[in-house]
Amino acid sequence: MLLVGTFNSTPHGSEVVAVKSYVFHADLAQEEDGRWSAWVEALPGCATWGYSKEEALEALREGVQAYIEVLLESGQPIPVAEGVEVRDDAAVIAVV
Repeated sequence: MLLVGTFNSTPHGSEVVAVKSYVFHADLAQEEDGRWSAWVEALPGCATWGYSKEEALEALREGVQAYIEVLLESGQPIPVAEGVEVRDDAAVIAVV
C-alpha cells in the first residue's frame, strides 16, 4: 500500500507553486485484538493504529503529513529510503 504527501516549496498565492510528491510504502498488520497497526519504515517512529484498515491508514496519512512538516520546519531533509518515490509534480494516489 502507498501513501503520498505533497509539500509546497513556495507559499500559496497567485503565483505558480512548485511542489514535490513523496510516495511512501505503508505496512499494515491486524493485531490479535482486531485492531490494525500501520507504519512507514522509511520514517522511523511513524506508526499508528485504527479499528479498521481504513482508519489506520487515515491516521497514518495524517501522521506522515505531520512528521514531514516537522522535518521541514526544523530544516531537516525528508528521508528518501529505498522504495520511496519522489515526483517533481503534484500527485494523488488512491489506496484500494
